[in-house]
Amino acid sequence: MAKNKSAERRKRYFIRRSFQTAFILKFCSLLLMGVMISTALLFLFSRDTLTSSFQHSELVIENTATAILPTAVFTNLVTLGLIAIATIIVVLFVSHKLAGPLFRFDKEIKEIAEGNLTTVVTLRSKDQITDLAETLNHMTGSLRDKILSIQKDVAQSIETASQENASDRLIQELNQLQTRIGEHFTV
Repeated sequence: MAKNKSAERRKRYFIRRSFQTAFILKFCSLLLMGVMISTALLFLFSRDTLTSSFQHSELVIENTATAILPTAVFTNLVTLGLIAIATIIVVLFVSHKLAGPLFRFDKEIKEIAEGNLTTVVTLRSKDQITDLAETLNHMTGSLRDKILSIQKDVAQSIETASQENASDRLIQELNQLQTRIGEHFTV
């Protein structure tokens, strides 16, 4: 893991734009539904009451729901806007801590799937799921060691077969096996 602070700083906050945007929109939609339910309940519970107020130096008596609805809607919209902005910022940073490492995992796992067993997943120290990265690195190292052991065994088998005058076909098949292992895996 990198020690340099500037090397640890991720340049892009939208790693998986579709994932992060969908997450933000779902959260803001849920927030909007909450505001609408709150306003509807306020209107519903206050519809059978009366409110008195002074407007232009006159005492006005009107239905409470009608009197407070414009203020309630305005207040809820301002609150919704402020919370939505805060939500976007928080969700963007929190999802960045998850989406960034997942993006890195996706890239590195594709390398491993191609047979590159020298791949090492490195995450920033403050990223989430660093334990998973260490486990993946351990798995890759273990696979690399096993492939190296198999390559060593095949090389010894080729040497033994050559010394014991085994058939050319057997030696050729062992050489092909060693070549195929080298083609499929980078160790």
